[in-house]
Amino acid sequence: MNPPPNAPALAPQPLRPFSDSSLSAFVAGFVAMMTGYTSSLVLMFQAGRAAHLTDAQISSWIWALSIGMALCTIGLSLRFRAPIVIAWSTPGAALLVTSLPNVTYSEAIGAFVVCAVLLTVAGFSGLFDTLMRRIPAGIASALLAGILFEIGIEIFRAAQFQTALVLAMFFAYLLAKRLAPRYAIPATLVAGISVAGALGLLDFSRFHVALAHPVFTMPSFSLGATISIGIPLFVVAMASQNVPGVAVLRADGYSTPAAPLIATTGLASLVLAPFGSHGVNLAAITAAICTGPEAHEDRDRRYMAAVWCGIFYLLAGLFGATIAALFAAFPKALVVSVAALALFGSIMSGLANAMHDARQREAALVTFMVTASGLTLASIGPAFWGLVAGVVTQVVLNARR
Repeated sequence: MNPPPNAPALAPQPLRPFSDSSLSAFVAGFVAMMTGYTSSLVLMFQAGRAAHLTDAQISSWIWALSIGMALCTIGLSLRFRAPIVIAWSTPGAALLVTSLPNVTYSEAIGAFVVCAVLLTVAGFSGLFDTLMRRIPAGIASALLAGILFEIGIEIFRAAQFQTALVLAMFFAYLLAKRLAPRYAIPATLVAGISVAGALGLLDFSRFHVALAHPVFTMPSFSLGATISIGIPLFVVAMASQNVPGVAVLRADGYSTPAAPLIATTGLASLVLAPFGSHGVNLAAITAAICTGPEAHEDRDRRYMAAVWCGIFYLLAGLFGATIAALFAAFPKALVVSVAALALFGSIMSGLANAMHDARQREAALVTFMVTASGLTLASIGPAFWGLVAGVVTQVVLNARR
């Protein structure tokens, strides 16, 4: 029944972060943060060493990225009440491994500023929102499934090398999924740490606590650095991070506008660039850990998983390289297995939604296959090419219809 014409509009529900939080959201936030750091933190160290940066500059780089991700993740998630997870650009970090040694550090900072300005303009212009609204739902769901597929199968690859650990975690997950589905991932994490400890796979010998200190570098601008670093960073961030990042939100039922998200990350990147940040953007894989059903059964309360992820980002930023030493203490098989199991629900949802509409089914299949293949062309990752292939297939097969 429709409300009377003069009835007052319903007031928005007040924020209830404490009552909306849960153990599953807490663990989802921790797993998302842990997955993000362990998957690509080594790239920053590798790029920094190749460019002969000091330990203080590398620590400042991690601090700047972590603070930017923390503030944007917490702020945007509370503002839109959606699990909006922000991350650094992993393909961008890989790009810097080869390009950073060819310019001075101040010129690299200038290129980071150029990239941040381009991201901000892309956000405020609203063009990105228009583009994302035109992507068919089935293709967006297939893109999500394809992005997560590579992480999902890591648990079975890890079983070849750490069979006892992985099997113990897998059966702990199945048992908890049957008896207490909401706590399946927390139970799996506890089981994994316990078994790793019993097998002697935990190594805290290099763990130490040290606060990070930001180091300011005045940017300088050069055409070479802009062309070799600034513009490629922007293209990679948009194609390989922001497009799939929005697709993850859409696939899990969140209609949050993309423009303010892109603009906010662009502004944060601009402010933090002089401290070493090469840019923050929307997350895809780590976001799916917080947007899926494992984070919470109630979609409206999953935003707290992202808030917890942001809090962990903040702690990681304050302690700089300490977080790297902590994660180094865990065996890689434990980290990838927890991440894979946490993504099972999102992969199932993505595949189911991708195949739902018969008119989009073949285009969705092409999107999934190209994205899952790992295809990389012109330094642009498979998420972008999967989307392009799916849209082209859809247009060719259904243009007249």
